[in-house]
Amino acid sequence: MNNKTKMFLPILLAMAIILGMFINSFFQPNSTTRIFNAPALTASHKLDAVLDMIVEDYVDTVSAERLVEQAIPAILKNLDPHTVYISAKDLQGFNEDLKGNFGGIGVQFIRYRDTVAVVRVVEGGPSEHGGILAGDRIVKVDSLSIVGADMKDDFIMSKLKGPKGTGVKVSIARRGVKDLIEFDIIRGSIPVASVDVAYMINDELGYIKVSRFGATTFHEFSKGLEKLKGEDVKKLVVDLRGNTGGYMSAATNMINEFLPEGKMIVYTEGKSQAKTDYVSTGRGDCQDLPIVILIDEFSASASEIFAGAIQDNDRGKIIGRRSFGKGLVQEQRMLPDGSAMRLTVARYYTPTGRCIQKSYSNGKEAYNDDINLRYIHGEFQKKDSIHFADSLKYTTPGGNIVYGGGGIMPDIFIPVDTTGYSSYFRELSRKGLIYRFAFEYVDRHRAEMKAFTKVDEILAYLKNKPLIKELTKYCQDAGVKPDKKGLNSSLEIIETQVKAYIARDLIDDEGFYPIISKLDKTIDYVIDMKE
Repeated sequence: MNNKTKMFLPILLAMAIILGMFINSFFQPNSTTRIFNAPALTASHKLDAVLDMIVEDYVDTVSAERLVEQAIPAILKNLDPHTVYISAKDLQGFNEDLKGNFGGIGVQFIRYRDTVAVVRVVEGGPSEHGGILAGDRIVKVDSLSIVGADMKDDFIMSKLKGPKGTGVKVSIARRGVKDLIEFDIIRGSIPVASVDVAYMINDELGYIKVSRFGATTFHEFSKGLEKLKGEDVKKLVVDLRGNTGGYMSAATNMINEFLPEGKMIVYTEGKSQAKTDYVSTGRGDCQDLPIVILIDEFSASASEIFAGAIQDNDRGKIIGRRSFGKGLVQEQRMLPDGSAMRLTVARYYTPTGRCIQKSYSNGKEAYNDDINLRYIHGEFQKKDSIHFADSLKYTTPGGNIVYGGGGIMPDIFIPVDTTGYSSYFRELSRKGLIYRFAFEYVDRHRAEMKAFTKVDEILAYLKNKPLIKELTKYCQDAGVKPDKKGLNSSLEIIETQVKAYIARDLIDDEGFYPIISKLDKTIDYVIDMKE
């Protein structure tokens, strides 16, 4: 077989099999997946014939299944960057974050000195009921040792995860106990939170951090709002920085809380998809609550729907840096073998008519490199480095100018903050030493600290402790030479991160965010805002 034939064979095979699947679909009648029929194309018959000839008569034995798995992505490569094929074995992992739960034993762990160390036990989960404690070391799962440098996190997770109701035997090493402790755990449904935290920054300003838009996000968001309203919130910050999106319905439900009746939230339209409007119902409980949305270059998709709707309806301020620029709508189409294709079927548009999808005409590699190019061009530091064509200009009902064609441009630009970033700090961060030191510190002082439930209690305990001295020694033992100048330059960042990670290990994100926000210049700006 010559090189040219090798190059085109996977694409031909994939086209044959995909079109064959469409023609001979046998999806379950009760599936939520759309049932569809492809027209009888001559090309598809030809490709089917090519596949049959290869399988039956090719000189060597060929795995049709393996060729198909390799070939389908080759076809999709010529489409947009967000149309993707997901194999059956990978699909569960892809869907877990959006579903809001997975089957498992309910522990959070890190690899510490080649051992699986339990950082936190999920409240109400199987491990808590079974008696596993934070600080325990998991050394065996179903008699299989998981101790050693060659053990990968994905492999460990695959052993701990499993369908709800299935059993797993876990062997634990516990400080102060000579022998291993055996636990027979029945896996349960473990929640995957999409709202990290909701708390009051000060007496008036409430803060909600949304990390993704999943099946449970609106419920979690509503609980966060109720908590803040109970604490007499006067102004709300919704932090969507780093939120790469998810279900559009979660975003539209959340936006509905803030808009009066009849306001456009978003609309979608595609070649085979009629224009669909999503309009506010007027039943939201926060229509008069001032709101600020935080975004950055990694805020995408549903995050941009949320920010775009607030901005285009003149409902609140968008603060941060230009968002990612994903304005395409995907539907997940199941294939008969349990694999799936996430197919782009439409574009979404903000209320003023903006499509904020950035260009992908130069291919996926250039598309994925866009964020790096923004950094090189200085966009993270200066608003003036961003230029929009007049054809991308839109006007909101309140007369504000907004732009389409590549992300949501914030009303107020905040440059990336690199103050105090010394080479010493970067080395500690690269090796994960600050986080690991925090875990070890909690592990050594767990008996004294385990009763803490509030940030103030943790900070009071740490106030006069020689954290930095101990951290420097810990990092030196790990191979990072002391750097007095670098340490002094980055002291505030390092000390704040250590305390924040310690608080997270003890009381989760309710401890982490109130401490780490002291380094957040964007939060500082919101606190100082006069309007």
